[in-house]
Amino acid sequence: MSEASDPIFARIAKRYDRINRILSMGQERRWRSRGVDMLSAGSVLDLGCGTGDTDFGGRSVIGLDPVVEMVALSAVPARVVAVGEAIPVADESVDGVFSAFVFRNLTSVDETLQEIERVLKPGKAAVVVDLARPVNRLLRLLHRLGTAVVLPLVGLLFAGAPKEYWYLHKSLDSLPPPEEMYEGRDLALEQVWRSGLFGFVYGVRLRKDPQRLAVDPEAA
Repeated sequence: MSEASDPIFARIAKRYDRINRILSMGQERRWRSRGVDMLSAGSVLDLGCGTGDTDFGGRSVIGLDPVVEMVALSAVPARVVAVGEAIPVADESVDGVFSAFVFRNLTSVDETLQEIERVLKPGKAAVVVDLARPVNRLLRLLHRLGTAVVLPLVGLLFAGAPKEYWYLHKSLDSLPPPEEMYEGRDLALEQVWRSGLFGFVYGVRLRKDPQRLAVDPEAA
């Protein structure tokens, strides 16, 4: 995924989930669950699985992450240390791909989406949940000022790692809004939702289908 972010996550692996609960005010699991509900039934590849904290409701799961320290903490039986740009899974072999809070850290979004399409069975969907800046220019400015202060402070107080969480602040500016980033791809952009303060959390469903589907924005 990203050579810049991997060492950061390796250092904070044991504290990663606890800090996420604090930063999200306990909402992170709800956002992940909302994304899981958008998946088809059947097997799922958890792309950037981290510590394996996502509840997939009994589905067969393959956990993939480039950070050994993260994968070592996961209880998922099928785990692999690898990157999203080169997924070691057979063509058209999974019923769904799920990725939560990962895409900002990818070395190549294009290559990762190509790999996701390759491993998905025809007609099945990938779901991406991540963070983004608000669309409104004023709210985006306020949000940027807030994360510049809050994220390093939380990193200092709860992980002794302010520089690591300054990286998170900077990564929020690395990609365009999801409505732009996923439009016009080989995977059809089927659904977009936003949630959280100012709509800084988003979820998208991308279907492996040659037919282009109209985007259906969903109220948060």
